[in-house]
Amino acid sequence: MKLSPMMEQYLEIKSNYNDCILFFRLGDFYEMFFEDARLASKELELTLTGKNCGQEERAPMCGVPFHSAESYIARLVERGYKGSESGQGHRKAGGHSDCDARNPHI
Repeated sequence: MKLSPMMEQYLEIKSNYNDCILFFRLGDFYEMFFEDARLASKELELTLTGKNCGQEERAPMCGVPFHSAESYIARLVERGYKGSESGQGHRKAGGHSDCDARNPHI
């Protein structure tokens, strides 16, 4: 099965930031997928759902409203994780998102 264009973009960005939990902006939410979603849902007490993305099975997914993403990222950083923000259709300078500079473990 062919991946959706959104999931292709997500996986391309994620491949460059495997050590970060990628918060991927889709509309009014930042979504996390696959292992990032499993980990974030556990650490942040978020509901783990799924998204059809062109694979046989739904991709594990969880999300937070865009206006509160910074507080969720801060909670992850406090627990020793790295966070990264990006979005569908736009990327930061250099073509990819950057890991959260607040993380003391970078």
